[in-house]
Amino acid sequence: MINFNYETNFSLPDESRLNNWIINVISEEGCILDEINYIFCDDAFLLKLNVEYLNHDTLTDIISFDNSIGKIIQGDIFISVERVADNAKDFNVSLQEELHRVMVHGVLHFCGYKDKSESESLLMRQKENHYIKQLA
Repeated sequence: MINFNYETNFSLPDESRLNNWIINVISEEGCILDEINYIFCDDAFLLKLNVEYLNHDTLTDIISFDNSIGKIIQGDIFISVERVADNAKDFNVSLQEELHRVMVHGVLHFCGYKDKSESESLLMRQKENHYIKQLA
């Protein structure tokens, strides 16, 4: 099950389509969906979580809390819509594309992908691009 929650004045226009897309990503990665909660919020909300749980006093676009067990995927993905909008401008892409990128980024972490090293980041970006193309 995928749940979409809103802690700010924002809502996805196509929840059903995105729900199916995320389910397909998880399946294609050889994993099984248990439950993912997407929480869309603002910078202040996500900064508070970043400080409280990760001891990082910085703005970020996404924080994911992975509760997966093996290939059974479950967790919470917090996304700052403000940060995503700013990043979309910086990267010269649409808000929708950047939003999809961070949504799948969190899921890919749950599927076992990391992005700490340069090679891990490259693979993560390739996976993100692959799955974003499926929405086109």
